Amino acid sequence: MIHTINTILWDWNGTLLNDTDICLLGINRLLVKRNLPELNKEKYRNIFTFPVKDYYLAAGFNFEEEPFETPAEEFILEYKSLLNKASLFEDVFDTLELFRRKGLRQFIISAMEQNALEDSVKQWGVSKFFDQICGVEDNLAFSKVHRGKDLIQRKALDPEKTLMVGDTLHDFEVAEELGIKTFLVSRGHQHHARLKKTGCPVFEDFSRLLKHLNGHP
Repeated sequence: MIHTINTILWDWNGTLLNDTDICLLGINRLLVKRNLPELNKEKYRNIFTFPVKDYYLAAGFNFEEEPFETPAEEFILEYKSLLNKASLFEDVFDTLELFRRKGLRQFIISAMEQNALEDSVKQWGVSKFFDQICGVEDNLAFSKVHRGKDLIQRKALDPEKTLMVGDTLHDFEVAEELGIKTFLVSRGHQHHARLKKTGCPVFEDFSRLLKHLNGHP
């Protein structure tokens, strides 16, 4: 199958950057501040979703008492303070290098704010692998669909030869809107069982993803 694609659109958070634990720590700090029950990792991965406002509601926030923007902005501050505790998944660099050697074009399309995304990618030394890094305009993590459509048009990407790799149902939804194939990896922000419901291939890590691309079961 790898010979049928020439472009990969990568999600960043939870797909290349292993930041689930710091997101859990950050949201729990906000919950404790409001005397709300903390989340464990299992519950977090079962309720995390886009739009993130729905996830905040599921976590227990009450937007009749405060606007969504208040905890959303608080979380961004927490996340930034914790970001140095995150790391790339251990197989990321070799995987990106492999695709580069094969001549595939690689892009990042993320719900992370553009400047913060660029800084994060640069911090981990992988900017060189990507033709372009596409984040969103603000910190409220709305849909990536418009960024994807713009990218496909400007870069003249062929949807038939483009693959989205992400870790959430939203990545699948974005790919569906863009008319491209999706692979999901289940070690990030959403539970494996949730991702399987999409019907698209779901992998535990990139080694299994690569085997599938190369035609191995």
